[in-house]
Amino acid sequence: MKDRLTRIYTRTGDKGTTGLADGSRVSKTSARIETLGDIDELNSVLGILLTELTAEDPLKPVFFQIQNDLFDLGGEIAMANHDYQAITPDIVTELENHLDTLNEQLPPLTEFILPGGSRAAAYCHQSRSICRRAERQMIRLCDAEKQNPIGAMYLNRLSDLLFVCARTLARRAGSTEIYWKPRKKS
Repeated sequence: MKDRLTRIYTRTGDKGTTGLADGSRVSKTSARIETLGDIDELNSVLGILLTELTAEDPLKPVFFQIQNDLFDLGGEIAMANHDYQAITPDIVTELENHLDTLNEQLPPLTEFILPGGSRAAAYCHQSRSICRRAERQMIRLCDAEKQNPIGAMYLNRLSDLLFVCARTLARRAGSTEIYWKPRKKS
């Protein structure tokens, strides 16, 4: 494989712009770059989550694939070409299948759940909340520029999967889910 980065710093972004995959330059505060940043942050927290899982944990390959999918999604966004599509409906369906399989093993949800339950579950909840932000930013990007809408669908489904994974991880660790208890009104 050819070296992708021969030098880490380029100085080309010192004035507040960054390069896209097509060679064009955009502001570092553009919707496109904000979306890429949120996806990168999500991928980083998933990396932390993965350090909490054992080598044989059945969720580990699922999260590794998600990390790769997020890189693909980032590449799709960086291309700035709405005809380029790395995230397809089949990938969204794959998330739905994981979601359905895991959710079938959980008791029905009768209360709102607070983030926590175990360290892995807490990281999963953090990933979910970052994913929701990435999804909102992706919608802003789609509203501002022509963009593949499947990316937003992927992030929407991924946040649902991360919620179910957090519930699964909390229970697997022997923890109970932490339910929201509103203050009693006096």
